[in-house]
Amino acid sequence: MTSSTKLRKWIRIIHRDLGYFLVGISVIYGLSGYLLNHMDGKDPAYHTIEATTMIDKHLNEKNLKKHLATLEGVPQVNRILFSGNEFYKVMFNGGIGAYSTKTGELSYELHQKRPFIYHINKLHYNKVSGWTIMGDVFAFSLIFLAISGMFMVKGKNGLMKRGIWLVLAGLAIPILYIVLS
Repeated sequence: MTSSTKLRKWIRIIHRDLGYFLVGISVIYGLSGYLLNHMDGKDPAYHTIEATTMIDKHLNEKNLKKHLATLEGVPQVNRILFSGNEFYKVMFNGGIGAYSTKTGELSYELHQKRPFIYHINKLHYNKVSGWTIMGDVFAFSLIFLAISGMFMVKGKNGLMKRGIWLVLAGLAIPILYIVLS
């Protein structure tokens, strides 16, 4: 067995086993990346509920807080702030709202955590203590998988025949985005 054959054998073994090892992390990063790319101004880690209800008119801060405590489905009020001549801003546990003393309208939005998405996005953003090491291992592993993958196939489908054109096309895409943006 020549030294290049031995090297190719070890590259295949490491590439295969590292690929299997990184499947879970790759799926998590891919799913999280997709969700973050399509946020449309809303954090995918939270579900937002918007609601409007009519309550008594002309309530002051103290009476408004008491009244809101009796409503079903309305979260705990943390704070109420006077926000002009006829409005109060209501800070809920997990949301915010506005109350009009003139009309009695209470509009609010609540933000509920989507646990799975919240946690995978924290990993993606590197907001989990100690995750930097795993993120670095993942990053360098992807570099190894990309480079080692180029040398695994010989012949007409190898790097120096068909592969070179695919590598160049893959390099051209990010370069074009950078140049044209």
